[in-house]
Amino acid sequence: MANPGYGKRSAPGQRPRGRDDFTHLPPREASVAAYLDRLAENADMSVKTLAKVLPYGQCALRTALNTLQRAGHLRRGREQITATDGGRRWITRSWFSRTARDDGWWARFVRGDVPDADPRPQPDTEPEPEQAQVPAPEQGPAPAPEQAPTPARTGAGPRPHPTHYRALLLLASLGRTAPSLTLSQAECANLAPLLDDWFARGATEEGITHALTGGLPSPVHHPAALVRSRLLAKLPPEPVREEPRTPRRLLECAECGVPGRPEALPGGVCRACQDAPAPPRPRAPLPAPSVHARAAAIRAEMPQRRQERTPA
Repeated sequence: MANPGYGKRSAPGQRPRGRDDFTHLPPREASVAAYLDRLAENADMSVKTLAKVLPYGQCALRTALNTLQRAGHLRRGREQITATDGGRRWITRSWFSRTARDDGWWARFVRGDVPDADPRPQPDTEPEPEQAQVPAPEQGPAPAPEQAPTPARTGAGPRPHPTHYRALLLLASLGRTAPSLTLSQAECANLAPLLDDWFARGATEEGITHALTGGLPSPVHHPAALVRSRLLAKLPPEPVREEPRTPRRLLECAECGVPGRPEALPGGVCRACQDAPAPPRPRAPLPAPSVHARAAAIRAEMPQRRQERTPA
């Protein structure tokens, strides 16, 4: 696993895994893409780590990753997240997509216009072919199965709702925590609907019991009236639902790593790197006789140069 923020992130909305996912790529790039596709989420996909497990060097892998980025399978950039201390920080991201995406899709993804759903893992094995159904031999009419007797229900009314049942248990057990709050069956049935709002707002049995039994007066003349009063007065507020934040993302150039907007990075490469001249190709090596002749000439000149440097 990589450090938080530096591992693989699968892009949303990918098509199911198939055999023709990377046939449009060169063999080396297709092999690297297939390996990245099967990496676990958050796995390290840096060049150094890939060079340890793949039969390619770091320079070849860097070129392959850049090719995958230009083909629309990969984007590298930064994303702003909320840390555990409540602060915000920018971290490095590497998004991989089995489905090739154009620059317009990546631009929408950076803006948050693409649903950021968790990708579902696809099965690695193909479904087994269905077995042919063998017709069963003809037989006479089967005897009618004997019907088991239906057990008689002991209660006449419908079963209570799970939340209502929790409320009844909680109210009936108040007498164990505070004997002065012992309630009858009829009182529990009348007070149980008041607990629906407590459970709907995320309250637990322990919290409700503490709110009802803490700081009781002595003596308690009317337990049911006191419980009703506290259930109404101490009702917790409704939970605040935070609106989902629009993700803040930036892409980076595959060549120089400069961050920028998607419109300034067509194919994942900035304009400056696209306009830069290609590095000169190394010249072909000299033949062996020429190398030997040049070395002999240098060795012959070395004594004369030593004499020239020696002071008189």
